[in-house]
Amino acid sequence: MRIFIILIIIGLLSSCKGISKILKNPDPEFKLGKAEQYYVKKKYIFAQQLFEDVMPHFKGTATFEDLYYKYVYCAYYQQDYQNAENLIKGYLETFPNSSRAEEMDYMRAYTFYKQSPKPPFDQTNTIKAVGMMQTFISTHPKSLKNKDASDIIEICRKKLEEKERANAQLYYDLGQFRAAGVAFTSLLSNFPESEKGDEYKLMVIKSYFKFAELSVEDKKAERFEQVVAECNDFIDRFPESKLVKEAEHYISLSQNNIKNLNNEQTKTST
Repeated sequence: MRIFIILIIIGLLSSCKGISKILKNPDPEFKLGKAEQYYVKKKYIFAQQLFEDVMPHFKGTATFEDLYYKYVYCAYYQQDYQNAENLIKGYLETFPNSSRAEEMDYMRAYTFYKQSPKPPFDQTNTIKAVGMMQTFISTHPKSLKNKDASDIIEICRKKLEEKERANAQLYYDLGQFRAAGVAFTSLLSNFPESEKGDEYKLMVIKSYFKFAELSVEDKKAERFEQVVAECNDFIDRFPESKLVKEAEHYISLSQNNIKNLNNEQTKTST
């Protein structure tokens, strides 16, 4: 294993010396040829250095677009997605009528998808990926990439849903039941097609029930009425759900609480 690592280090050092020597060569055509060779061999870090070095010389020539195109992919294949996105943006601004414009539109959106983190983290890039994939489909309605774009949108939306669900659950776990009710309601509104819609609605019910229980006496009846309304909405929206009985249970609990509160008020008034 040690010998293997040593050989790798020696190879890298040798390559670095080789690229340094090429960069010192005054002939841009020679350097471009070497860049192409490195690119074909998937040695993108070296190809990138050479493409960048000769770009000013070839700018405005027929060679420039292909050079820029490969320069973009050097960043992409090194998983430098943020830089790749910036380069693609520049490519599209420089060559708006390129035959590769559709490909670059898709790849720009795809770089945001590649930067999309796991659900617990900030989902700014996920949201951008969704928006740009939707724009791609609208801009290129006949593209063969539209199925892939739709699949990516679905993956991203599931990630956004999970992020929002976790945030709503956190409110509930922290005992912030009103905020949890609002958050689960928003979650259901933002993802109405979710397979977990009935679970989210039940969490709305549970959150508002807990909120009602902890409320001051003169607010409890009103808030238990809200729970009953949420339960009836649940039954209307999800009549086939296996959770209907649980929603009906909360109706019964809430109505009993309302009845007891009304009885207490009657005793007090007399």
